[in-house]
Amino acid sequence: MNPLDDLARTDIDPALLAQVQALFAQQQAKLAEKDFKITALTHELAYYRRVRFGKASEALVGEQRLLFEETVDMDLAAIEEELDSQAPAKPRRKRAGRQPLPPELPRIEHRHEPESCQCGQCGAALVLIGEDVSEQLDVEPARFFVHRHIRPQYACRPCQTVTAALIPPVVIDGGMAAVGLLAWIAACKYLDHLPLYRIEQIAARQGVPLARSTLAEWIGRIGVALQPLADRLAELLRQHDCLHADETPVRQLDPGSGKTRHAYLWAYRSGAHDDGPPIVVFDYQTSRAGAHARAFLQGWRGHLMVDDYVGYKALFADGPTELACLAHLRRKFFDVHAASGSPVAQEALRRIAALYAIEQQGAGLDPPLRLALRQKLAMPALAERHAWLLATQRTVATGSGTAKAVDHALKRWAALERYANSGILPIGRVEMWRGSCRQVPTAPFPHPPRRTGRADFPHPALFRRIKPSRSSGRVQLAAGVSDPISRRGTGRDTGGIPFPACRCACATRFANAAPCSHRHGGRSFPPALD
Repeated sequence: MNPLDDLARTDIDPALLAQVQALFAQQQAKLAEKDFKITALTHELAYYRRVRFGKASEALVGEQRLLFEETVDMDLAAIEEELDSQAPAKPRRKRAGRQPLPPELPRIEHRHEPESCQCGQCGAALVLIGEDVSEQLDVEPARFFVHRHIRPQYACRPCQTVTAALIPPVVIDGGMAAVGLLAWIAACKYLDHLPLYRIEQIAARQGVPLARSTLAEWIGRIGVALQPLADRLAELLRQHDCLHADETPVRQLDPGSGKTRHAYLWAYRSGAHDDGPPIVVFDYQTSRAGAHARAFLQGWRGHLMVDDYVGYKALFADGPTELACLAHLRRKFFDVHAASGSPVAQEALRRIAALYAIEQQGAGLDPPLRLALRQKLAMPALAERHAWLLATQRTVATGSGTAKAVDHALKRWAALERYANSGILPIGRVEMWRGSCRQVPTAPFPHPPRRTGRADFPHPALFRRIKPSRSSGRVQLAAGVSDPISRRGTGRDTGGIPFPACRCACATRFANAAPCSHRHGGRSFPPALD
């Protein structure tokens, strides 16, 4: 029952009743405004809590948990082994599910024959009726050996000339490191995330002295030798008709200031439906200016899938055709639904899931058949979704999280629905920074050397999926390993930042870099990323 109606039926003065009604309406308006602000702040708080404490992605599998799961498994196995050694013997249950060892691994057979081939009771000759075969996995640690090159010198006395074989080509002229050693060092540093001081310790255990300064110089020279591969990958990438582009911030130490500043890794990837092997090229830049994308593409004309960042807009005025990513649109509605359980956001997610289901049907089809499938199923679904968004836009509260998600979808609609008119354009972006990305050739776009001249700086050629951390002076790797890059009085040079690496040999942008001559307490300070 409305209290104002009860008050109106009393003998209250009409003028006073009007004042009360006006005051009540004013308070109701204020309460509605506060409720709206509370709802918006609740949605924002839920979003940032999910970003801060939730999973890194919407996938159910978090790669960073693997590190801790492995530690727990090792502790549990150690405890079980200790208990088994102290407990009385009991029949062990046969364990099932052990995976067979890879058949391509070399086998070293050890035959264990009985001491005598005669029966111990009657003395008759034993007959082979079968074999009991078991396999154990073993490993041979890194073994250092020396290639000794001998080039005999032959002289012609009448001509007074000397003839000898040509010197075999090497990666580092005059260096003592063979190709296998350089590949092992690069793999340890960028694939296994081992800083150079640990590689130095591994070699020292076998009596091989490898100074960190030498290792750092070799890393720099490896990048110089592989620069042509990076150039070639960038050239091949620009031959594709469809590319994905994205940029991610990283924190970089600013030498001399003791502070960090923002830098950016611009990633360019070939389309998911293109022929040939996929390619990813990382372009390391110190800013987020759109001029970097224009400089990399070099007048390329094709279909470019990007987010709604304004830095890309100048490209589409007279160049590539813009494509929108459905995953970005879905993320807006996912955040709203995760924060408030909005039924509008839930319906939007259901409709987006239907579009992805159509793409799943055409995953293995040729482009003409995929185009026919999209024309038959995706185009009507897109038209229905567009009409639903327009109708929903008129019913949701302006400024709410749901309204912002709907407005963003309508703003990007023209670029979103272009994929349905082609059989080779993707519906969304391929993950370049994290997730279950296939191993693809990766390389940087060449850049001039940094002024620091530190050859041990991590080469963009060896970059692969990275995820910046929120703490200053650290890099959080996609594999779940965080390695310190800030020197905190440990007295140890970590030998640069162990970034994840691609499986192929790639180049560095520090072609003219020289070892840094600045030493502080016996340690070198390379520029680093956070």
